[in-house]
Amino acid sequence: MAAHRPVEWVQAVVSRFDEQLPIKTGQQNTHTKVSTEHNKECLINISKYKFSLVISGLTTILKNVNNMRIFGEAAEKNLYLSQLIILDTLEKCLAGQPKDTMRLDETMLVKQLLPEICHFLHTCREGNQHAAELRNSASGVLFSLSCNNFNAVFSRISTRLQELTVCSEDNVDVHDIELLQYINVDCAKLKRLLKETAFKFKALKKVAQLAVINSLEKAFWNWVENYPDEFTKLYQIPQTDLAECAEKLFDLVDGFAESTKRKAAVWPLQIILLILCPEIIQDISKEGFDENNINKKLFLDSLRKALAGHGGSRQLTESAAIACVKLCKASTYINWEDNSVIFLLVQSMVVDLKNLLFNPSKPFSRGSQPADVDLMIDCLVSCFRISPHNNQHFKICLAQNSPSTFHYVLVNSLHRIITNSALDWWPKIDAVYCHSVELRHMFGETLNKAMQGCGAHPAIRMAPSLTFKEKVTSLKFKEKPTDLETRSYKYLLLSMVKLIHADPKLLLCNPRKQGPETQSSTAELITGLVQLVPQSHMPEIAQEAMEALLVLHQLDSIDLWNPDAPVETFWEISSQMLFFICKKLTSHQMLSSTEILKWLREILICRNKFLLKNKQADRSSCHFLFLCGVGCDVPASGNSSQMSMDHDELLRTCAPGASLRKGKGNSSMDSTAGCSGTPPICRQAQTKLEVALYMFLWSPDTEAVLVAMSCFRHLCEEADIRCGVDEVSVHNFLPNYNTFMEFASVSNMMSTGRAALQKRVMALLRRIEHPTAGNTEAWEDTHAKWEQATKLILNYPKTKMEDGQAAESLHKTIVKRRMSHVSGGGSIDLSDTDSLQEWINMTGFLCALGGVCLQQRSSSGLATYSPPMGPVSERKGSMISVMSSEGNVDTPVSRFMDRLLSLMVCNHEKVGLQIRTNVKDLVGLELSPALYPMLFNKLKNTISKFFDSQGQVLLTDSNTQFVEQTIAIMKNLLDNHTEGSSEHLGQASIETMMLNLVRYVRVLGNMVHAIQIKTKLCQLVEVMMARRDDLSFCQEMKFRNKMVEYLTDWVMGTSNQAADDDVKCLTRDLDQASMEAVVSLLAGLPLQPEEGDGVELMEAKSQLFLKYFTLFMNLLNDCSEVEDENAQAGGRKRGMSRRLASLRHCTVLAMSNLLNANVDSGLMHSIGLGYHKDLQTRATFMEVLTKILQQGTEFDTLAETVLADRFERLVELVTMMGDQGELPIAMALANVVPCSQWDELARVLVTLFDSRHLLYQLLWNMFSKEVELADSMQTLFRGNSLASKIMTFCFKVYGATYLQKLLDPLLRIVITSSDWQHVSFEVDPTRLEPSESLDENQRNLLQMTEKFFHAIISSSSEFPSQLRSVCHCLYQATCHSLLNKATVKEKKENKKSVVSQRFPQNSIGAVGSAMFLRFINPAIVSPYEAGILDKKPPPRIERGLKLMSKILQSIANHVLFTKEEHMRPFNDFVKSNFDLARRFFLDIASDCPTSDAVNHSLSFISDGNVLALHRLLWNNQEKIGQYLSSNRDHKAVGRRPFDKMATLLAYLGPPEHKPVADTHWSSLNLTSSKFEEFMTRHQVHEKEEFKALKTLSIFYQAGTSKAGNPIFYYVARRVKCHHWS
Repeated sequence: MAAHRPVEWVQAVVSRFDEQLPIKTGQQNTHTKVSTEHNKECLINISKYKFSLVISGLTTILKNVNNMRIFGEAAEKNLYLSQLIILDTLEKCLAGQPKDTMRLDETMLVKQLLPEICHFLHTCREGNQHAAELRNSASGVLFSLSCNNFNAVFSRISTRLQELTVCSEDNVDVHDIELLQYINVDCAKLKRLLKETAFKFKALKKVAQLAVINSLEKAFWNWVENYPDEFTKLYQIPQTDLAECAEKLFDLVDGFAESTKRKAAVWPLQIILLILCPEIIQDISKEGFDENNINKKLFLDSLRKALAGHGGSRQLTESAAIACVKLCKASTYINWEDNSVIFLLVQSMVVDLKNLLFNPSKPFSRGSQPADVDLMIDCLVSCFRISPHNNQHFKICLAQNSPSTFHYVLVNSLHRIITNSALDWWPKIDAVYCHSVELRHMFGETLNKAMQGCGAHPAIRMAPSLTFKEKVTSLKFKEKPTDLETRSYKYLLLSMVKLIHADPKLLLCNPRKQGPETQSSTAELITGLVQLVPQSHMPEIAQEAMEALLVLHQLDSIDLWNPDAPVETFWEISSQMLFFICKKLTSHQMLSSTEILKWLREILICRNKFLLKNKQADRSSCHFLFLCGVGCDVPASGNSSQMSMDHDELLRTCAPGASLRKGKGNSSMDSTAGCSGTPPICRQAQTKLEVALYMFLWSPDTEAVLVAMSCFRHLCEEADIRCGVDEVSVHNFLPNYNTFMEFASVSNMMSTGRAALQKRVMALLRRIEHPTAGNTEAWEDTHAKWEQATKLILNYPKTKMEDGQAAESLHKTIVKRRMSHVSGGGSIDLSDTDSLQEWINMTGFLCALGGVCLQQRSSSGLATYSPPMGPVSERKGSMISVMSSEGNVDTPVSRFMDRLLSLMVCNHEKVGLQIRTNVKDLVGLELSPALYPMLFNKLKNTISKFFDSQGQVLLTDSNTQFVEQTIAIMKNLLDNHTEGSSEHLGQASIETMMLNLVRYVRVLGNMVHAIQIKTKLCQLVEVMMARRDDLSFCQEMKFRNKMVEYLTDWVMGTSNQAADDDVKCLTRDLDQASMEAVVSLLAGLPLQPEEGDGVELMEAKSQLFLKYFTLFMNLLNDCSEVEDENAQAGGRKRGMSRRLASLRHCTVLAMSNLLNANVDSGLMHSIGLGYHKDLQTRATFMEVLTKILQQGTEFDTLAETVLADRFERLVELVTMMGDQGELPIAMALANVVPCSQWDELARVLVTLFDSRHLLYQLLWNMFSKEVELADSMQTLFRGNSLASKIMTFCFKVYGATYLQKLLDPLLRIVITSSDWQHVSFEVDPTRLEPSESLDENQRNLLQMTEKFFHAIISSSSEFPSQLRSVCHCLYQATCHSLLNKATVKEKKENKKSVVSQRFPQNSIGAVGSAMFLRFINPAIVSPYEAGILDKKPPPRIERGLKLMSKILQSIANHVLFTKEEHMRPFNDFVKSNFDLARRFFLDIASDCPTSDAVNHSLSFISDGNVLALHRLLWNNQEKIGQYLSSNRDHKAVGRRPFDKMATLLAYLGPPEHKPVADTHWSSLNLTSSKFEEFMTRHQVHEKEEFKALKTLSIFYQAGTSKAGNPIFYYVARRVKCHHWS
């Protein structure tokens, strides 16, 4: 369009500019500001090519805006903003006006635009607060306009002058003459102006003459300031024509000035006209001068006289001062070498001038205050430029007792000297650096007075610089300054801050000062500025203070903070600043918090630049970079209050006494020593910054959120820089580095809406994994604010009666203000949507970040090595500890959740619905998955209170509302596959809650609302079953059976009775939803009747199946009938028939699932339907049958061996092994069975696992766990643990033959041999018989021990292979555990191979120790009980055997006797055999015999063990479920094993039910294990005959005889004759 129709396109851009002006769009926000700026830039660019189109468009807009009628303060502000925007755009377009503009355009421009601009210059309403700014802006436009269109403007002025020459009125309009003040004037234009005015001056009225005099002077300065080179040249090459015009006008004006009053008016112009005539000045300085110039000489003389106070009139003195200042100012534009005469002239007056203007006892005043100040500034600047080193007047202005005006003048003069240095010969500001100390002091004083006057917290002075100590004490502020004084201090303060902004070095400079003093003064300066940032009642000062701080954070400025130790000083001061600002931001004491945050972002960028520059600097100073908080993000305790720092404290820490360095390079280690004690300020600052950024994420202001997110990038950059220096991981500085980077990348999405942005923020908050001081404090602070806001919302608009005043409703008394990000006050206004939006954002923030805070509470101490069985805390003892969220620990997170759940039924008349909806959505969709377990338990506890002690439902509206909300939340939560949800869903069981929900909803009746709730609940059940793998059920089969029972009650509950069509539709929807839920529940569900009703199990199952199957059949018939009715009724009910088809499909699916899982009890009921007389029914049955065949139903359940098969599968499940060698079900069982049943469990597990050739895996898991839990090697296998019992059982079963062969011959020799008949072994002197010799007894004992010991260690070749397996397993488990413990310790201490050199000895010792303790020594001490001897040995032998076992145990334990004095003589023997014993242990433990990996079927497991297993699993299945879900190490294995087990147990039924076909099992002796022991002892299952016989399957073993022996049944029909030889 721009190319083809440029005019239309430009007009479109102009009209868009117009539409987006504040007067049209209302109050500006960031987005509209950006948009307006964009439009402006666009128009300025276009104006270079289509100048006249753009200018005429803007002129029209300006006209229309000026003619608008407005009402109200807001509209007036918007009008003023719009006018400023238009004027600014016009000025920039005109400044870039192309040279080839046609004359025609020019006239049009002037015709249209000039009147509008003049309107601003002449008629801006006085009293309008914006008048001055508008006049300034308009004068800028006129200046730009006159650059290229001077003739047009000049002709307007000239015409007006002409009119005034012939005008006879006294009171004339001189506005057009005043245009002279604003136009662009160069030398040639000035000539024209002087000519024109000189020509018409005499004919003008006095008013017009005065206007000309005043305006020409301003025009002169316009020329000098914009074209200084032309003026300088004037004194190098005089221009006679200009001088002539000036002289002519001088004479005319001189003639006009006949009275004192007129003289005073014209002197300032006269001096300027004189300056324009360099030759005349030259002439009158000589002795003999031209007589024509006498009036000039007289003029200068009277000027000097008046200046010295001899003029006789105060008016003339004032005028002389002004004229003299103008002279000084003009002289600074002339080079000394070009004309020294004018400088002599200046010097002749300047002393008097200074005395007049800078007299503290009698300040110069001329009624109107500002003019004086400007005059003094001009004077001071000019004097500095003329002689920079004569600074007497500087000292006067700096003096403490001088009036504040003097201070103001000085500061503004310095500002002008810095910012305006157009000419080469003007001196630079560094001449004033010597006054830095005094200027800093002035800043401190001014700050104090301004803050006092505002009633603000008085700025706390730090220890002042030494030279000023005496002066400070003399200054006492007893009374508060008056308002006027305060205002003057504020102006002075603003100027001082601008001065710092202009040249930070001026106040940073510290000539000849030590490092600590420099740092202290810098800290004082920066702290002063930092205090100004939050001052909302001084917005302009606050803004400037921010700019100044930004300049102070530039690279070259930071180096001046303390050149002796730049890095340390930077950390300390910058961190204090950051801490203070962030603290203010988080307590919401800032009005323009978003702007401050943007500024903070700039500060962070500057900090990072400095760090990057110093990264490669001296390593020692860089070391400071990391000491500041490496890896200390997690606070030592949950209490974050120690991390905070008070305002006063902030200022105190900057004082010189507080941890300053002594000289160079001595970095302050005390403030940063490690992580203990109070953390250094830089870590506190980082924490506070994190807190602030987190808390901006819930701001209702989208821009604030985006800025906060972008700040995270700079946090990450800082971490990158800091970790780059010392090769530390970046996560040591920022544990959540990755998420922060994601926040930063999202911050570029400028165009997102508010809701979408918050959703994104919450998603990222949920991904924060590591609790840090920052996020914990942010959560807690937000929680406190949220609590306060919640109270305010719930109390709104209740009214309060205070002090007897009539109360008003809240929103009348409170101005609409945002409740915290802006006001921070305790007020809220719900008519302001931001307030409620902020509350919603806070709620979402707390939900999403809550998980991390919960984690911080629960993780106490560092994580230690975690063995294959989960953390130690979960495994001590046998009972598992279910997650702590079950117990209501009163943490802030828990309180928040309680409050949130109470808001689910908020009934506030105005915002109740909004709150309920938002809480439901936020909890369901945005809650951190780590909080799921807590939520489930709280919902469960709340809903359980809706029933009385008898279990009757307490029906109330509020309870019903809560139930409905819970259903919605749970459905959202399960539907929404949040990242990490599957990990946490299973940590708390939802069975009880779900059952209670159904029990409650059942009694709601059949009203429309009740039907809707039931439908939603059914949908929830379906979603729950879809997430079944992630949820944990303790008694899944029982629970699902109960749910089916309840939900099938709702099918066809109300369909037929409903009269209303709508209700009919709803009930059909309920039928559909409940059937879909039932379909999901019945998938793979064995029916489980209620226990203990006396009916036989199979019979009860059968009846239950019939009940459901009949219901489904009735439903199908119902569908058919209704379909027929609909067909007759015609096409009206097509929607209904679609519903019915879907319902029919569900019903068929439900029947298929029911039959599929219960073929054994259901086929006989359903098979008859295949022969039903009704065709439809037969078709349905065929459909069901087809479905179950497709699903692959196992018809094996109808086989006669079904029971044995199921038991077989149960054994398979328990012995099932995961990829990592873990045994999920077996270990769960081991963890939950009470200790009274451990003996039985040990027997069952060893027998089952050995039958599967998996004994080694069982032992590995058990021993590893035992070793993990042992406090030391000495306590290993000493207690009565399950592992000890398993080991003992293994030794007993597999070692009996070995012990018999080994010990029987040795014992018989000792007992029967004649050599040993009368030998005594007693070595305890207290028990010796009188006739016995101690030495001899010791020798006897030693001899016998030696015999036994050598026999034992020589028997390794005979050692049974299963026992080798046990020892090898024990050896490996101990090595593995010690190695891991060592690794953890090594990591901590950074030492290598300390424990690893010792561990083999320790672990082999554990093998020997256990083997002797549990296996060999018990047989030696009690040979009769062990079955080795037929009768008990005599007491003396028994005593000897007991003492021998002690010595053997000592050798095995690798320890000497210390406590028993009488055993010490044997220490030499013990010691000498350590190595032999160790070699024997290594021999039997170092290699494991390879087991035949073929999976034998139940080779020799008696029914007793299988039934014992069934009983143990049945009684503990709920605990096993809980254990598996809380101990998440089985993640690799998943839930499947447990699900299969639960299904199998459901099929088998409880152990009490007698299986119908196998009544002979009732006589079982469940503890008989002689058969297995016999089979094992003789290793029958390894023999070929046994294997051959087993493959024939002609023997079936079940039950035991009265004597407890197993019974074998011979199955004759399986015998094939040709198999026999």
